[in-house]
Amino acid sequence: MAMDARDIERLIKEALPDATVEIRDLAGDGDHYAATVVSSAFRGRTRVQQHQMVYAALKGNMGGVLHALALTTSAPQD
Repeated sequence: MAMDARDIERLIKEALPDATVEIRDLAGDGDHYAATVVSSAFRGRTRVQQHQMVYAALKGNMGGVLHALALTTSAPQD
């Protein structure tokens, strides 16, 4: 069973309330997504740490109901 884009966005925003999240379905199959996440929580963190924060927000769904997620993360520009 695939994961809905709205569920992905909801989980990320629950963990990172100030985040701006854009989700795109890459293949039209509900299985392969790209996400752009901008959050002040990413300030001072490496790209790997930022991605780990997003994966943690997805509560173990990566690799299961969520097959593929291409991430672009950043802190907001001041």
